Amino acid sequence: QVHIVESASGSVQPGGSLNLSCVVSAGFTFSRYTMAWYRQAPGKERELVATINVLGVTKYEDSVKGRFTISRDNAMNTVHLQMNSLKPDDTAVYYCCARTTGGDYWGQGTQVTVSS
Repeated sequence: QVHIVESASGSVQPGGSLNLSCVVSAGFTFSRYTMAWYRQAPGKERELVATINVLGVTKYEDSVKGRFTISRDNAMNTVHLQMNSLKPDDTAVYYCCARTTGGDYWGQGTQVTVSS
């Protein structure tokens, strides 16, 4: 069984920064799979925010390019999402996802609130 645990919820003012992390359970061959962050705002569909593949190649949704950075630490089975210059539109529940050949595994989600 794969367990994914995300960091605690956070609240910041517009222009602020947050760093999200998620840890994947030991025994999971973390380094072999693409990791992703998704988010879902109230009343909206879940959307892909960023991905990082096994070679460390990253991709971002257009609205977060230049502001968010996804990274991974294979030794620690951890993936991070550094979020800078946050906007109210970034308010959402953020989900970590491990994409495997056997299907996707999801974390429980963590709330990010950007408000003055």
